[in-house]
Amino acid sequence: MKSWFCAFALGATLLTAAASPPARAADAPPAPATGTEADAKFADFLKGFRDTAIKAGIDPEIYDRSVAGIHRNPRVETLNLEQPEFVKPVWQYLDTAVSADRIAHGDAMLAANAAALADIETRYGVAKEILVAIWGNESDYGQSMGSFNMFEALATLAYDGPRMDYARRELIDAFRMEQQEHLDPALMTSSWAGAFGEMQFVPSAFLTYAVDQDGDGQRDLWHSPADALASAAALLAAAGWEKGAPWGYEVTLPGGFPYETADLDKTKSLSDWSALGVTAAGGAALPKSPAQAAIYLPAGARGPAFIVFDNFRTVLKYNNAGAYALAVCTLADRLRGAGPIEAAWPRDEVPLTRDERIAFQTDLQKLGYDPGDIDGVLGRKVRAALRAYQKARDLIADGFPTGALLARLERELAAKGN
Repeated sequence: MKSWFCAFALGATLLTAAASPPARAADAPPAPATGTEADAKFADFLKGFRDTAIKAGIDPEIYDRSVAGIHRNPRVETLNLEQPEFVKPVWQYLDTAVSADRIAHGDAMLAANAAALADIETRYGVAKEILVAIWGNESDYGQSMGSFNMFEALATLAYDGPRMDYARRELIDAFRMEQQEHLDPALMTSSWAGAFGEMQFVPSAFLTYAVDQDGDGQRDLWHSPADALASAAALLAAAGWEKGAPWGYEVTLPGGFPYETADLDKTKSLSDWSALGVTAAGGAALPKSPAQAAIYLPAGARGPAFIVFDNFRTVLKYNNAGAYALAVCTLADRLRGAGPIEAAWPRDEVPLTRDERIAFQTDLQKLGYDPGDIDGVLGRKVRAALRAYQKARDLIADGFPTGALLARLERELAAKGN
C-alpha cells in the first residue's frame, strides 16, 4: 500500500465498478516511455537537479552518492498506473485488506506490541487498533515494505510525468533525510512511490513526524515497529484524530432515501439522519446527538452504507482513498472483536476499464456537466457531476459510475448527434 504522504491520492472513494455487461478483461495501462530518448531525459534531469538539491541545502557528496548507478525504472512508471485503491472494486480490495489472515496476524501484533501500543495510545490518543490496522494495510505488518531503491523510484517519478512536482519535493527530502540521519542510501529501500518502512511514510512525513519511541537514539521506521507505530500516531494526532471518538459504523437506508445527500462532503447531525429514516445496520435507532456525520456509499445504492465521523476523515489524510480508509477502520473494528460488514456487495458489477472511465468523464462533459480533468480517475468531481445528471433524470442519485450508466450516457449523446 501507499500512505497518504506518498500515494498521489486522486479521489476519496473507489468508483470503478460497472453494471451488468458480460465480464471482460480490464484494459492494459498505457505503456511507460521506453528507449534512449526517455533514458536521456532521465540522465539530463539528474544532472540538472543536482544544483536544485544543493541550493536546498543538500551536500554535493550526498547527492552524488545517492544517485550513483540509478536508472529510469519502467516498472515504477507502470505501477504508477495500477494503484489498487483506484482500480479494484472496493469489495475485492476489502477481501484482501480485511481477510481472516490479516485479522489473525493483527491480533498477534496487538499482543506482541502491547506495551509499546499502550504507551503510544496514552501519549497520542490514537486507538491502538487503528494503528495496527494501518500497519497491516501498509506493509502487511512489516512483511512487504518495498525493495525499490528510494532514489531511483522517486527520480523516475520526478524526471517527467504528472507526479513530478510531488516526486521532486520528496526526492529533496529523501536527500535531507539521509543527510540528517546519517543513512546509507543503498539501504534506503522503498515502494515504487518512495514510501518506506513499516508504516510506509515518505521522506517529508519522516522529517515532520518520525519518533524515536524505543529510545535507541534513532528514528528507524524500517526496523523498529515501536518507532513506526508512534510516528503514525504522531501524524494522525496532528491531522486531528479525536481520542475515544468513533470512525463510524454500518447503517441501513430507508426506501426513498435522498441519495444525493450521501456524500463525504455533506454532513448532517445524527438526529437529522435519523429523521430521514437512517438506522443502525441491525435496525436500532441512531443515538440522539448533534454530532455531525456523512453517509458513505462505497459501492453506490446497491452496496453497504456507512455513517462516518471526523476520525474517518482523519484516516483519509493518511491515504486519501475511501476504500483504504474503510479497510483500515473495518479492520480495526474486527481487531476489537466486531463482526464483518452485514450488507452484501454488488459482486456482479464489472470494473470499468481505463478507457471506459475516460469515456464516462468525456460524456458527462459533453452533456454539460463538469467532471474535472479527463484523467480516468472517477473522484469527487465526477461523483458530483454524475449525481447532478442522475437527479435531473429522476434516477437514483448515488453518484456511482457503472457500465449501465455509461451506456445510457452514450445513447443520449448519440440521440443528440454527438
